[in-house]
Amino acid sequence: MKDSIHPDYDYVVFRDTSCDKTFRIRSTCKSKDTIVWEDGKTYPLINLDISSASHPIYTGEQRKTSNEGRVARFNKRFGARSANIRKES
Repeated sequence: MKDSIHPDYDYVVFRDTSCDKTFRIRSTCKSKDTIVWEDGKTYPLINLDISSASHPIYTGEQRKTSNEGRVARFNKRFGARSANIRKES
């Protein structure tokens, strides 16, 4: 590898702020925030809004959307047109 063309690849701690889970992996991400990890060393800290620890697909807690609101919204927008078409035929 050529010197000084590759980013630094070192350990970084990522924290999922929605469920307060942390994990340490190697990454090229940079951060000014730091955290002391379980091994007593200080690592850069990157805060995440969502990760595999809190994402519904990975946790199996997928939410089902309600179709009732969608149907009501459709009928509100297009209900008068469909009623007129039914009367004419």
